[in-house]
Amino acid sequence: MSQRALTRLLRDIRACRVCEADLPLGPRPILRASATARIAIVGQAPGTKVHESGIPWDDPSGQRLRQWLDLEDHVFYDETLIAIVPTGFCYPGRLPNGGDRPPRPECAPLWHDRLVRLMPSLGLTLLVGQYAQAHYLGGRRRPTLGETVRHGKDYLPAFWPLPHPSWRVSRWLRDNPWFETDMLPPLRRRIRKILRR
Repeated sequence: MSQRALTRLLRDIRACRVCEADLPLGPRPILRASATARIAIVGQAPGTKVHESGIPWDDPSGQRLRQWLDLEDHVFYDETLIAIVPTGFCYPGRLPNGGDRPPRPECAPLWHDRLVRLMPSLGLTLLVGQYAQAHYLGGRRRPTLGETVRHGKDYLPAFWPLPHPSWRVSRWLRDNPWFETDMLPPLRRRIRKILRR
């Protein structure tokens, strides 16, 4: 029953045109989900490469994320195990400084609650970047993204916050070696345990 309802919801999301006028490349909602998914990855919004390919995390950020999670492509993209649900489903455009605009504010409030309700097997939701953390953690976030990530275990069992794996995080990773030494090993263990169920 929930897979049939989820299939209908995914069809509606992929047909969404709510913020069409504000999308420089037009609407192309990109997400993956299944009623059997055990882990959800909530990121920001697709970049231009992902908009073109239609494959979420099909870029260098995605390569880094898969490395952090210690997941091979065939597992990462198995939607029966892992749902990929960005905060904004469409490419939002560029900022004057060259970075991508934030995810459209209409998207997550409109769709996320309904999606999550139809994925009853979720054992963990990875909140990748500040926009995902703002939507799901709200006032429970720490003052900075780094502090939220460092205290990630405080949000268990439902959530695990991560920085966004773009090239912009490289300096942050150098300045915060605890992320790779202290946070990634327990996260990988937890992911393996959830996926083995």
